[in-house]
Amino acid sequence: MENVIIIGSGPAGYTAAIYAARANLKPLMIEGLTPGGQLMITTDVENYPGFDKGVTGPELMEIMKKQAARFDTRFVTNNVTKVDFSKRPFKVWVEDEMYEAQTIIIATGASAKWLGIPSEQKYMGKGASACATCDGAFFKKVDVVVVGGGDTAMEESSFLTRFANKVYLVHRRDQFRASKIMQDRVLKNPKIEPIYDSTVDEILGEKSVQSVRIKNIKTGKTTELKAEGYFVAIGHKPNTDIFKGIINLNETGYIITKPGTTQTNVAGVYAAGDVQDHVYRQAVTAAGTGCMAALEAERFLEANHS
Repeated sequence: MENVIIIGSGPAGYTAAIYAARANLKPLMIEGLTPGGQLMITTDVENYPGFDKGVTGPELMEIMKKQAARFDTRFVTNNVTKVDFSKRPFKVWVEDEMYEAQTIIIATGASAKWLGIPSEQKYMGKGASACATCDGAFFKKVDVVVVGGGDTAMEESSFLTRFANKVYLVHRRDQFRASKIMQDRVLKNPKIEPIYDSTVDEILGEKSVQSVRIKNIKTGKTTELKAEGYFVAIGHKPNTDIFKGIINLNETGYIITKPGTTQTNVAGVYAAGDVQDHVYRQAVTAAGTGCMAALEAERFLEANHS
């Protein structure tokens, strides 16, 4: 019987593990088949406090994991396949193996949506990104392409104009679906050039992104845009499929937590990081909620000591 099982890794999961382990809760982390979350595909992290010269995403995750392990966190490197939170102890399955716990911290994160063209994966971290706030500062005085038409695309385009010479905003429809105020801000910005009725055909370059070929879906004509950055801003999908019908989710699949806490609708089950945060989606905010979840789990165990 475990005191706490942490499902998922990344900054939220590892921070929860560090706090839970230091509270002598001996946490078990089921970290997934690819531990570390979205930071594993982020080459340079310059905005995480404590690293004055920056750090790579994988390095940061390795440091956090070592810190969690130092305080006796145990790890299962596999994916959770099924859960039962109907009563305590809670049950968690990894394939045929079942684990039981008094409390659960969900830190399964979210995955950026990509268009699905092969060259996106080829250039990931080499000019292709799904997070302008993470990577924008690496694109000073160059041209970049942003794909999307919602509020996220508007925000990311506006943010990138702080660094880039020019931002091409490519959208497949003839008008954006973002809120009016966001559209107005973008359309008034002289550094942003909207390109409607178009999709990305291919990303080109030798070792990194050098240009992006787009295709007009009405005329079929292709155009090559010289750009050293490619940003996808078509949203994120929270990794919550196994919790459907068990934990309350919002309309886009994010876990709903009680305001100011990491508590879900099931007492003793907490959610931290991008799985419940569709607003900030930063490593430092994920770590903060991981800390909150561990502290709340500890208090729950004290109050319900069995």
